Amino acid sequence: MTEQSVIIHQSGDVIDVPLTKLKKSPRNARKTPHPSEAIEERAASIRAKGVIQPLVVEPETDEGGATGFYFVTVGEGRRLALLLLAQRKAIKKTHPVRCVVDTVNDPLEISLDENVSRIAMHPADEFEAFRRLSEERGLSAEEIGVRFGASAQKVRQRLRLGAVSPVLMALYRDGELHLDQMMAFAVSEDHARQEQVLEQLGVHRPPYLIRRTMTEAKVTATDRRAVFVGAEAYGEAGGTILRDLFTEDGGGWFEDVPMLDRLVAEKLAGVATEVQEREGWKWAEAHIDYPRALGLARVYPHPVERSEEEAARMAVLGEEYDALVSQWDAVEEVPPEVEQRFAEIDAALEAFGDGTAYEPAEIARAGVVVILGHDGLARIERGFVRPEDEAVVEPEAEDEEEPGGGDASDAEPDEADEDASAPLSERLVLDLTAQRTMALRDALGTNPTVALSAVVHALAASTFYPTGGRVSCLEIKPSSAYLDSHAPGIADTRAGRSIDERHERWAVRLPKEPGDLWAFVEALPASDLLDLLAHCASLTVNAVRMTWDRRPQALAQADRLAEAVGLDMSGYWTPTVGSYLGRVTKARIGEAVHEAVSDEAAGRIGSLKKPDMASEAEALLAGKGWLPSLLRTPVRTEDGVQPEAPGVGQEAA
Repeated sequence: MTEQSVIIHQSGDVIDVPLTKLKKSPRNARKTPHPSEAIEERAASIRAKGVIQPLVVEPETDEGGATGFYFVTVGEGRRLALLLLAQRKAIKKTHPVRCVVDTVNDPLEISLDENVSRIAMHPADEFEAFRRLSEERGLSAEEIGVRFGASAQKVRQRLRLGAVSPVLMALYRDGELHLDQMMAFAVSEDHARQEQVLEQLGVHRPPYLIRRTMTEAKVTATDRRAVFVGAEAYGEAGGTILRDLFTEDGGGWFEDVPMLDRLVAEKLAGVATEVQEREGWKWAEAHIDYPRALGLARVYPHPVERSEEEAARMAVLGEEYDALVSQWDAVEEVPPEVEQRFAEIDAALEAFGDGTAYEPAEIARAGVVVILGHDGLARIERGFVRPEDEAVVEPEAEDEEEPGGGDASDAEPDEADEDASAPLSERLVLDLTAQRTMALRDALGTNPTVALSAVVHALAASTFYPTGGRVSCLEIKPSSAYLDSHAPGIADTRAGRSIDERHERWAVRLPKEPGDLWAFVEALPASDLLDLLAHCASLTVNAVRMTWDRRPQALAQADRLAEAVGLDMSGYWTPTVGSYLGRVTKARIGEAVHEAVSDEAAGRIGSLKKPDMASEAEALLAGKGWLPSLLRTPVRTEDGVQPEAPGVGQEAA
C-alpha cells in the first residue's frame, strides 16, 4: 500500500477494518495465550450475533508512516475468534471488523484495564438468563449451545440451575448457599421438595446429604431392581427417571417405586413360567429374595452317562478347539472366520450340557424358584420340594430277630412253648445291642481311617439328605446358624457364593438315595474324603458374637481356627459407610484412618460432621486392607501369648 493511499484516522474514530489488516499488539498486557475452548465459545457467539463490542486499535507505523495495518489493543480474543471463523470459511478473510481508533492512551494500560477491571456476572444471573432464553424465545439447549459455543449438556445444567426455587436462588445470591449445594438441590425440579429439604437439614447441608435426602423416596439406577428391569422397559411402562445433570454417570433415580416393584415381579414371574414350561417342573415361583422361610427340601441333579456317539462327538470338538488354540494363540488378531468357529464349537459343547440331569420323577414333584440377585440378574434355583411332595419313606421291615409284641420281661419261655420264630424280649434286645454298640465304639476308636469315613458319612447325610438324621448310627448332628438375619444379603457375598457353588458340586456327585451314601463315602479317595469333611464341617461354624450368648471358649476357639486356616478378611470385606464407618463413632473412624493412612489424614477429617467424615474415610481406606479388630486374625506374640479380641461391648461402643 502506498503512502498516498493510507488514510490517517483520528483517535475516537469508528472504522471498519478488513480482518486481514488486524494484528496482535506487541504492547497488549495479556501474554498467556487464550484457552482454545474460550475462542470456540467466542466464535460461536460472533457467528450468531456478530461482534457486539468494537475492537480498540492503534495504527501500525514504520519509518515511512502508517502501514495500513492496525494493532488490536483491546479485543484480541475477538480477533482470534474471527480468524477461526475465516479459517472455517464461515466468513471471508477480508471480513470488515468494527473498530475504535485510540492513539492517545497507553496500549499496555488500557489492555490491562480491560482485563483487570472486568466485573463478572453473578452465576445466578447467568442461570436465569439462560432460562429466559429457553422460556421466552423457545430455544432448545442445542440451539442455545450453538449461539454461545457451549455443549448442550452444559446449557442443560444452567437451565436446571436457573429453574431452582426462588428461595434457594436468593440464598445463593446472598452467599448462604454454594454452587455445589445448588447443584445437589437441582437434582429435582420440585420447588416444594427443595424448600422442604432446605428446612429439614438446617445449617448442616453437605451436597451429598442434600442429594441423598432429595432422592430418598426413589430408587437409584444402580439398584438391582432397576438394573433387572432396565431404563427402557421402565420408561415404556410410563415410569419417569430423575436424571442428575451434575454427575458423570447421569444414571439417576427411578421415581415410581411401586411401578418398578411391579415390573420386577412380572419379569421374574415370566422367567419362572418360561423355565417351568421348558423344563417341565411341577411348579415355579418368583421371589425378590431367597425364600428360606418356606422350609423347602431340595433335590439335586445327578451325573448321566453319555452315549458313545455323544462322547465321540464331544471328543472331536474338544480336539478341534485345542488345535485352534495352539494354532492361533500367539496371533494378536484372529481372523473373523476363526473367531466364528470358536463360537460354534463353544455353542455345540454347551448344548451337550454339564453331564448332569434331574430324573423325570424328581422334576414331576419338584419346582423352580427364581430370585433376583444383587447383581440385577435373575437366579434360577431348581429342585425345591414342598413338604406335601416329599417322597414317602416306607418303614423298614422288622427283622425276625427284632422284638415285636412279645413280653417285655426277661422270663425264659417254657420248653413246650419254644419256637424258633418267637421274638426276643425287648430287654434282651437292648442288652445285646448295647454290647455291640460298646464293641463298635472300641473298634472304631482304633481304626482312624474307618472313623473318618463314618464321621464324613454322618455329616454328609445330615447336610444333603432330608432323612439324614436316620441314616447314620453316629449321633453327630450338624447345626448351621442362619446368618442372613444378622447380615442381610450375606449370601451374595464372595464367601456366600463360593459356599453355594461348592455345595452344589458335591450335591451333584453324591448318590440319589441316602442308603447308597456309605458305599460312596467309603470308596472316596482320601483327598476327596477330607474335602467333603471340610465342606460339611464348615457349614457348622458359628462365630457370631451375641450379647446374650456367652461362649467365651467357643469364640476363642474361632480365633484359633482363623489362625489355623490363615483367614484374611480383607479379601472378603471392605470398610464402607454402609458396612462400618457410618455405624460407629467419630473416634473409631479417626482410629481407622490413623491406623491405615496417617495421623495427618485422621486430623484433616476429624473436624468434619460424622456423615462427611465417614465418606472421606471410605475413600482414604480404599485398597488399604484395614480391618476392625473383630475381623482381624489374632497373631501370636513371641512369648506364645495370643491377644484377646475385644468383646462385643467394647467393639460396639
